[in-house]
Formats: sequence, C-alpha cells, structure tokens
Amino acid sequence: MDQATTRAADQLARVLAALGADRMFCVPGESYLSFLDALLDQTAIDTVVCRHEGGAGMMAVADAKLTGRPGLLAVSRGPGATNASIALHLADQDAVPLVCLIGQVARFERGRGAFQEVDYTQMFGGIAKGVWEVTEGSKLAETVARAWALAQSGTPGPVVIALPEDMLSDPVDGALPAPVIVPRAGVSPDDLAQATEMLAGAERPLIIAGSGLDTAQGRAALAELAQAHGVPVALTFKHQEIFDNGSPLYAGHLGFKSPAPLVKALGQADLILAIGTRMGDTPSQGYKLPRAPRPDQPFIHVWPDADVLGQVFETDLPLACDPALFCAALAGQPATAPAARADWAAQVNAVARQLASVTPKDQEDGLDFGSVVVELARQVPRDNIVVTDSGNFSGWVHLFWPWDGTQQAVGAAGGAMGLGVPGAVAAALRNPDKTVLGFAGDGGLLMTGNEIATAMAKGAKPKIVVSDNRTYGTIRLHQERDHPNRVSGTDLVNPDFAAWGEAFGVKGFSVAKGDDIAAVVGAFLAHDGPAILSARTSAQAISPHITIAGIHARVAKA
Repeated sequence: MDQATTRAADQLARVLAALGADRMFCVPGESYLSFLDALLDQTAIDTVVCRHEGGAGMMAVADAKLTGRPGLLAVSRGPGATNASIALHLADQDAVPLVCLIGQVARFERGRGAFQEVDYTQMFGGIAKGVWEVTEGSKLAETVARAWALAQSGTPGPVVIALPEDMLSDPVDGALPAPVIVPRAGVSPDDLAQATEMLAGAERPLIIAGSGLDTAQGRAALAELAQAHGVPVALTFKHQEIFDNGSPLYAGHLGFKSPAPLVKALGQADLILAIGTRMGDTPSQGYKLPRAPRPDQPFIHVWPDADVLGQVFETDLPLACDPALFCAALAGQPATAPAARADWAAQVNAVARQLASVTPKDQEDGLDFGSVVVELARQVPRDNIVVTDSGNFSGWVHLFWPWDGTQQAVGAAGGAMGLGVPGAVAAALRNPDKTVLGFAGDGGLLMTGNEIATAMAKGAKPKIVVSDNRTYGTIRLHQERDHPNRVSGTDLVNPDFAAWGEAFGVKGFSVAKGDDIAAVVGAFLAHDGPAILSARTSAQAISPHITIAGIHARVAKA
C-alpha cells in the first residue's frame, strides 16, 4: 500500500474523529480487529472497553444524552450485535442519537450461513433509522457521514453500519467528508401567529415538555415561555430535570401511572401545548391526556419530525420545528393572558405539591427508600448528575429530588432495566469533577453491574445507590394488584451488595432500618473514589404512594 492510500479501517477512525466522536464504547471482536488496530494510531477517540455489549450500548446512550452528540458503539457480529440490541431499542424509544458499528463476516462468506452471520437490515430494520452494510471501502466515509447526520436529524435515533471484516482492509484515499450540519427548522410567522392567538384565548393552557427541550437553550426558552405567558408546565417521564420543580408554574410529572388527582386536574386544561415530546402512552397517561384520537381540548404539538405529528392525535396546530426555537419565539409574543389563568396555574401547582408532600415511613421489613433519597439530596453537591435505572425505586428519586432546572439527569424513558451502573460510569467519565449518583434496584443492578469493572479500568468514580428490597418491584406491584397474595416469579435472592462492590475495588457502604442514615450517606459521599451504598429497603413499601397492604385494600373494595 503506497503513501497515497490507506486502509478503510484507518479512514473510519479519522472520519469519526472529524465528525466529532471523542469516545467509543465497545466489546472487542475478531470481526473488526483492523479498526481496533487503527484506533491505536490516533488520540481523538477514547476507546472504552466494556464487559458486555448491553452495558457498552447503555453507556453510549447515556453519553449521547449528556453531550447531545451521537453515542458511538462498536460490537462484533452475531452475539455481540444481539447483546447490543437493547441499547438500540432504548435509543429508538428515547429519541437518542446512536451510531452502532457491527463487525460482519467477510464478503465472500455473506449469504452462505457463515459463523455468526446475520442480516442486520432485517434484524434492526424496525428499530434503527437506517442500516447499511458497506461492501466497498471506497464508500465507507460517505456512508458514515450520512449515518451520523441521520442519527441526529428529525427524530433522533439509532443507526447501524455493518462492516465486513475484509472490507476494512480495502485501500482507500484519505479524503474526509464535509462536516455534518444538522438542520434546525424555525417556526413560520403564520404558525407563530396562530399559536399566539390560541394561547391568548385560553384560560387554562398547559405545556407538556419533554426531551426535545433538554439543552441549555431549550430549558431557558421553556422557562421564558412559561413565565412570559403564565402557563403551567408538566414534565414527561424521566425528564423532570428540565424545569424548576419549585416554580409556582410547575404542574407535576407525567410518569407511569401518575396519581389520579394530578391527571384529573391537568385534564381540565382548555389548551395543551406538547413541546419536545412525541406524546407516547406514558406522558399522555394511556392516550387520555390528551385523549386519542381526538383531544378534548385544542392541541398544539411541536416536534422536529413531521412524520410524528398527527400520527396518533388529531392536531389543531402541528409544528415541525425546533422546540427551543418555538418556545423562544412564542415567549417573545405579546402576553395577553386572561385573568383566570393565574388561578389555574395556582390550582394545578397546588395539586402537584400536595402529591409530592409524601413523608417516608419505614416498614417492618426495611427502610422506606425515600428516607435514603432525601438524605442524599440534602448532602450531595448541587451540581450533581443523577442516573436512574428503571423500576419502582426510581419513583422516590423523581418525588424527593430537588429538581431546580439546572441538574443533568439520565434515565430510560423506554423502560429498559440496566442503565443505572453503565449510565453512571459514562457520566463519571464525561464529568470527572462532578458527583455522579447512579440509582439502581436490586433487579437492574445485577443485569449490568459488571460494568463497575469498566469504571475501575478507566479510573471513573461513580457512586452507586442500590435499593435492596429483594423483589422485582414494578412487576410485584402489578402482581399484587392483579393476583393478590400470589407471589410467583418476582422474589429475588441477593448478595451482600456492599461486599460485592468491594470485590471490584470500590468502597462498600450499607444502611438498614435503625442505622444513622445521615452518617452513612455522609461517609458514602465523602469517599474520594467509586463507591456503592446498599440500602436494605422495604418490599412492603412497593412505591412512594402505596404499600402492598394498601393495594390489597383497594382490590378488596373493588
């Protein structure tokens, strides 16, 4: 190979760096060894070697949520790709840009049922925004640039590039593609005028705000819009951090099975502005807020992808534009709020605050997890980053954390278990000077907790908090509701999580009923290094709002 040419593998590393990639999460495989070799000759991309493709993928998703840039994931063919599929599904559900590189069998083996051969177009066609198999090294650079742009445009999401192992050795020229510029559509003057008119005529407008506003610009514009027009703001699942929950315009958190009084109160709105959210079943509370297909009130929907608008709900004003630009534009319009709007905002804020005024109460079988969360929130530095795994335990974090609109948070709106540890590792790598708290349940922790080994290898210092209530809590809640006192398949037998953490080299702490929670939490947070806090929590206190006994009582009355 002469000086005018280079391997496709080397060009791949250079193209990714030129596009802005600075970290790649991976599990190595023989199907892309030449690319791993190419990464040795550059310093732009930090290669994070993980212990399982599921954990690597979740790190990439978390990294994308924190940076706003595509997360980068590399896995081997067959089993590597199938292990990574949970991350692609999560990126699709959460609208997160993710670029997944998959090593593929050699070109002469394709279609012959070779060892670990998979057709990734079929495998990921219903999840990924685009799937390519690059069979010519000369087309690799343009394909990667196209995929990088697609992952970020419209509705962000995952893309897949399959790399036949022999193609990576093709000689190619060293040319790099042009920088990728993701378009941002503004709101048209006519649409802005109509939105202004609709808002001016509404006594009880409601903003439902989601992930599309989770940028510094988006958060500021949302706050400006709410304040300028006196509109209360309800926040979507796993995005409670984007607006100050202490504001008199805070209207609650629309997560899984939000309390009926809150949903009833918000249902009195006479205009709904859904901004930066696709309005799936969770924020709409089962397609009732707004009601599908025809909402009970006028409906404005703002999302950057026209294909989403009108797909589920009849929409009076669909706006395929940047949510932050829309908020800023509408905030700048003349404010002509009806006199009754202030009373409406106060009414829904009072309901949201009343439902948040839950007091943790320990049970006979362990701590109320809320007592641990409250103490962590009291002692942790204000510029912390919170990562929540999926599960009932996270309800206490949503409820008791003092979200003021400034913190960064990472959660799985798609509901995948296992994000807690890998997400915290990714956040700690990205923010080594901040306290990163990864909250997990005992179920999710043992799905991907092995990525603590990755933290130790890379010198990251996440602090992991586990609720050890010895049951799959979310499933147990549903089980007790539908099949009271018939526990089947939801009990767990756990290790000593503090000792388990110590085996990785992290500092282990434990807290149980009767212990000095403040002292244990203080020592946990003060430790200068990675640490795990195992809280022996109550299964009876199955969620922040109800106990198992309370569920049984409701069933008996039904």
